[in-house]
Amino acid sequence: MEHHDPAVSVITPAFNSAATLLETIESVRQQTFSEWEMIVVDDCSTDQTRDLLLKAKKQDARIRPIFLERNSGAAVARNTALDHAAGRYLAFLDSDDRWKPDKLEKQLRFMREHGYTFTFTGYEYISQDGTLLKKRVGAPRRVTYHDMLKNTIVGCLTVMIDRENTGHFHMPNLRTRQDLATWLSLLKKGTVAYGLNETLAEYRIGGRASISRNKWKAAGKTWFVYRKVENLNIWRAFWYFCHYAMHAVLKRF
Repeated sequence: MEHHDPAVSVITPAFNSAATLLETIESVRQQTFSEWEMIVVDDCSTDQTRDLLLKAKKQDARIRPIFLERNSGAAVARNTALDHAAGRYLAFLDSDDRWKPDKLEKQLRFMREHGYTFTFTGYEYISQDGTLLKKRVGAPRRVTYHDMLKNTIVGCLTVMIDRENTGHFHMPNLRTRQDLATWLSLLKKGTVAYGLNETLAEYRIGGRASISRNKWKAAGKTWFVYRKVENLNIWRAFWYFCHYAMHAVLKRF
């Protein structure tokens, strides 16, 4: 297909993603809404990611690979994609996750009908080999800045933002949780995130040891965002962190 002005720019960082990248790309190519571009920023991979991206570009001109010269982290990769995005709407999808075929169509209609700036959807978990698991995360009707501090329920792979209303923005240069810091920055300005409570995306997880380790890392990085990015005093940070921890436990069960 020929590349033309897209309505939606899909932002995808990739690093050594050869095992899952084609599934991710195919989930975008299968969208019932076709006016999109997918900007995949390869963060100096050492596997076959680059070759797969070049082949994908030949198959579909809407796939726009960018290759970084040195490994810089997901924040730099996402910001590079944001700088090259042509669409009014920005959607985020990591290189190991997938979308349902009607994700863009339903979410874009939801945004346009209500004039929303920031939306997200429900999602479900898949195993490392892509098998659907019996675990779903729903989308509450609305999330404010204070809600987000208490419950980081917004999945990055489900977010869509109307850049005409937010203006151009970058993610903070953090190795992890830069997505949370970005959502907080947008919400802090008065934007509200609205949830479309349909399961429209699939989030890939690793083995049990990896899940446990990642939970501890996420908790530590969340605390860092509270204290060093949001500059909350220790008591406010602790209060919000207790809510965050409670919701994290509830999500697991």
